[in-house]
Amino acid sequence: MSEVIDNPARGRFELSEDEGTATADYRINGDTLYIEYVESPPALRGKGTAGRLMRGVMDTARERTLKVIPICGYAAAWIRRHDEYADLAG
Repeated sequence: MSEVIDNPARGRFELSEDEGTATADYRINGDTLYIEYVESPPALRGKGTAGRLMRGVMDTARERTLKVIPICGYAAAWIRRHDEYADLAG
């Protein structure tokens, strides 16, 4: 399975799979990670790629002891559905 990669030069997390790369644009201010936009190419939609990407983003935030504020509607809805990350809500 692919790994979520932090690409700070582009300000995004990336998850590459055979059909393309899903991304989560972000910015960090202090100890807060703002998820600005999550995008999955059409070929990856409906395959759970964006959810795997979000899990990797949230696990990274936990490792770095960052609070998370989702700006993106998809990210906000995903976090609401995953109580195991409620402690990261900023």
